[in-house]
Amino acid sequence: MTDDAGLYRTVRLIRRFEERAIELVRDGTIVGGIHPYLGQEAIAAGTCAALRPGDVITSTHRGHGHVLAKGADPARTMAELAGRATGLNRGRGGSMHAADFSLGILGANAIVGAAVPIATGAAWAARRAGIDRVALTYFGDGAVSQGVVLETFNLAALWKLPVVLVCENNGFATTTRLADAVAGTVTGRAAAFGIPASTVDGCDPEAVRAATAEAVARARAGEGPTLLECVAYRFDAHHTWEHAARPRYRTDAEVADGTSRDPVEIQGARLDPAVRARIDAELEDVLEAAVRFAKESPMPDPDGALEHLYADGLQVRAGAA
Repeated sequence: MTDDAGLYRTVRLIRRFEERAIELVRDGTIVGGIHPYLGQEAIAAGTCAALRPGDVITSTHRGHGHVLAKGADPARTMAELAGRATGLNRGRGGSMHAADFSLGILGANAIVGAAVPIATGAAWAARRAGIDRVALTYFGDGAVSQGVVLETFNLAALWKLPVVLVCENNGFATTTRLADAVAGTVTGRAAAFGIPASTVDGCDPEAVRAATAEAVARARAGEGPTLLECVAYRFDAHHTWEHAARPRYRTDAEVADGTSRDPVEIQGARLDPAVRARIDAELEDVLEAAVRFAKESPMPDPDGALEHLYADGLQVRAGAA
């Protein structure tokens, strides 16, 4: 599959996964709702396309796209959202905490900004161990004033760690506009710590991939972190509760304008129509199977509810005591 087709397949997979997941929220299969990634697919697709299999990512509460782009099985991911025993994390992580260490997915995180220090710690550990590994982390525009994020910027720059910092700027922290909550700029925060930063078209998968490739190359060369501000527009609700509550913080005209640049259409236009149609058909089969798998999978056994809550077999690291 060509690079163009591969990127298209990823953005289309994420789009249709999220649309099918919303259907499962509405029919009660997914309890509690999700944070849809619709409109931001180019960011996940482009960033993960620039990584090697051995590289790692950490994600956010809106993390399905990142997880899928890094290679997670759509069926097991959908089962995880539905809280099923066959999910990526046996149904214990749900929508906001999916992880698969075998793929370098160190976990999504529901705490705003909390994934940033985890990825940076992973970058530090890899360098200490002499492993050629880059860590990439995602955070939203609502996290750019969070204390631990800025503290992590400082350490990442000071120690020149191989980490790529990806701000997904969709213009809103829940329902609060960026301009109403953030003084200065996103890239300016990186500049304060001497971290190179750039603003990227977060609707174009190829633009995101190119910018990420440069940042990853810097990290591998020992030149330290880079911040990428990927500007996109969230097509759907912050969370599916909005479908019922219908808060009015965006006008219809604004939404129409924001959704006019669709990552799926931007990348799809680069393909031969026959190739695009074939990929679309293949993905419909993949997602239909994923939905069926999730619905038919068993719920976790309540008798195992306390598993993994407490450490057992704890071994003290040599030299620590």
